[in-house]
Amino acid sequence: MRSPSSPSSSSSSSSQLWGCFFVTIGSVFFVGFFFAAVISKLLPPSHNALISSIQNDWYYCFLVPLTLPVLVVAVYFHWISMKLFKHA
Repeated sequence: MRSPSSPSSSSSSSSQLWGCFFVTIGSVFFVGFFFAAVISKLLPPSHNALISSIQNDWYYCFLVPLTLPVLVVAVYFHWISMKLFKHA
């Protein structure tokens, strides 16, 4: 049985801390993107310059749906190359 002060225990808690950090940062970016791409378009026009520019920007609304087919093709080619490497 490992003691709480063993090196692997501190490594595990450090890894868990980094994992929580990355999940938090990813969640913040997802919420920000979702606001910019979807929610801001549904709100009434704003007098704030920053929010108004986000509402008038349509780049990200089209970027993600158009990126999905490319992602599917890339994942397929990755899978096929892995299978060819594994069975070669």
